[in-house]
Amino acid sequence: MVKVSAINTIIKAEVSISGSKSLSNRLLMIRAISGLNLHFKNLSDSDDTVTLAKELGYLKGKHQAEINVGHAGTDMRFLTAYLANTKGQWVITGSDRMKNRPIGELVKVLNQLGADIKFLGEEGFPPLKINGKQLNGGSIEVDGSISSQFITALLLIAPTLNNGLQLKIVNESVSKPYIKMTIEVMRQFGIRIEENGNDILVHSSKYTKAGLDYYVESDWSSASYWYSVAALAKESEITLTHFNKSSLQSDSVITEIYEKLGVRTECLALGVKLTKTKCEISELEYNCIDCPDIAQTIAATCVGLGIKVTLTGLQTLKVKETDRILAMKNELEKFGAKVEVTNDSLMVIPSINIESPKAPIETYHDHRMAMSIAPLALVSGPFEIEDPDVVNKSYAAFWDDLQEAGFDID
Repeated sequence: MVKVSAINTIIKAEVSISGSKSLSNRLLMIRAISGLNLHFKNLSDSDDTVTLAKELGYLKGKHQAEINVGHAGTDMRFLTAYLANTKGQWVITGSDRMKNRPIGELVKVLNQLGADIKFLGEEGFPPLKINGKQLNGGSIEVDGSISSQFITALLLIAPTLNNGLQLKIVNESVSKPYIKMTIEVMRQFGIRIEENGNDILVHSSKYTKAGLDYYVESDWSSASYWYSVAALAKESEITLTHFNKSSLQSDSVITEIYEKLGVRTECLALGVKLTKTKCEISELEYNCIDCPDIAQTIAATCVGLGIKVTLTGLQTLKVKETDRILAMKNELEKFGAKVEVTNDSLMVIPSINIESPKAPIETYHDHRMAMSIAPLALVSGPFEIEDPDVVNKSYAAFWDDLQEAGFDID
């Protein structure tokens, strides 16, 4: 349990956030798939990235292994495709929550490409038994409405398939910018990819890199919590290092969203500076289909600002570390807000006078629950948050950074 207080509501801070988890995990997979001796600077220190690096190191040179990815959904998806195309006998499992997160669409498509993957438990869910072998590739369809990570997992191994991969995305694709990120990073490593609407053609080739050093831009998802701090503080001037507005990360759209919520973003030579301005709106509607990871932050900020907010495009949040839509309803209501939810939306009407929660904030084993709600201490008064170590999944230094900025973290 941690108690969060914010007696000083004038926030001036400089914060260094580690590299993007999304970029880091893609780069680790490219290094493993390609065999290139790549060196990464500012790699994410998140649990997901650290775990993935350990898993890939453990698998190197082996032809048989069982691995447990815990809560790491990205690791499960990326490694399933990687091991299906790697000769050997593999078992991949995870936490109880992971065993409830669907992976059937990815397995179906991989098996269509010649993979040999079987479900060891419930059909469509981990754990998996994989008889890894060289896949031929070819032309396939994949449902884009479930997870962009399925598509990324397929794209990352595509250059090494005998015939490359012609991928047709059917149904509306969620988190499209994450697919775009994958394609752009692969192009940086010499892969030829052609795009035509929902059709993606990846030519069979080898990953190459002129220089073997790669600097990873800091994580915009983690930056979102500091935008919330900047918006909720009485005054704020916060510098975030190693960021730029022209980013591959979809969550960089936070700069535009928070402009409406009273935070100005100024580009600096080594990052961005956030400054509190006047919030001019009383209601916000936003479709988060391309940036679901910042939806919780936006919702919590609006509660603190007294702004009615309606967020849509949230269907993927129901199958994350927890059902994030229901979890946010439960926890924001502790601040006196009225919350209505559907399978893909969240509408929040804040209380005129925000309440300080009497019961601790539950995190549901979800890092984003803890970090999205913590900044509300600036306007609600102190409250407790359960399982504070859950932030290690994506932003291990979060509580230390809040304390450095003037919060009281007990």
